[in-house]
Amino acid sequence: MADHPAIAANRVAVITGAASGIGLAAARRFAELRMKVCLADLPGEALERAAEEVGGIGGSKNVLAVPTDVGRREDVEALKDKVLAAFGEVAVLMNNAGTEGGGQLLGDPQRWQAILQTNLWGVINGVQVFAPVMVEQGTPCAIVSTGSKQGITTPPGDTAYNVSKAGVKVVTEALAHELRNRPDCKVTAHLLIPGFVFTGLTRARGVTEKPAGAWTPEQVVDLLLPALARGDFYVLCPDNETTRAMDEKRIRWAAEDIIENRPALSRWHPDFTEAFRKVMEER
Repeated sequence: MADHPAIAANRVAVITGAASGIGLAAARRFAELRMKVCLADLPGEALERAAEEVGGIGGSKNVLAVPTDVGRREDVEALKDKVLAAFGEVAVLMNNAGTEGGGQLLGDPQRWQAILQTNLWGVINGVQVFAPVMVEQGTPCAIVSTGSKQGITTPPGDTAYNVSKAGVKVVTEALAHELRNRPDCKVTAHLLIPGFVFTGLTRARGVTEKPAGAWTPEQVVDLLLPALARGDFYVLCPDNETTRAMDEKRIRWAAEDIIENRPALSRWHPDFTEAFRKVMEER
């Protein structure tokens, strides 16, 4: 299958959260495809190492590293200006930067602010700053935002993270609608929904070796690229312990809480434990 037309030699990919995990795996892959790559992440050695690594694949002249806090609108504006000055266009934007942890419902409000600023406002800033430029180019382009299954099924616990990723889903859906209703628009939007992936965020929780159930970031990118070529909006990723069929049942159950007038988050309600178990066991 041919790639999405935005993914082609000498075209330009901008990736936030590119210093590690899915972002770095995507940067490597785009460089292998002879694209020019702009890596954006918080300043530090991780970004510098990632840029050096990607430059070793695609050539240092085709790689740009821009220290960026995606939660700051002025940083994202500066990122746009630098990539356009260096490469002249943007074909692919991956709104991938993210953080997690510590977002209990009644928890630290500053932690809530930090999670929403990066995960949600980072995507909003990316869309508002880059999408108009990409539309005006008149060339095939793609905008990919990294969501989460937790933004769809919203399990109890890390509420701030769930809220941020639910917001990413809504923003990206609205973007897709906006783009497809613009005459002659050649920009597409896509929501990447990873499963259990061994990334820097996993390591930050003290996990030093890839768990058997987790996918690698490279596996996520392997699934993403054909999905973009097919024109898929929802890019729902399985992993080594969760199949797509399992995800579909969980997502359907969450939606049916409203339809069936069940208690909120009934999947975790003791009165519905057995009913949910039976649904998951159905073939």
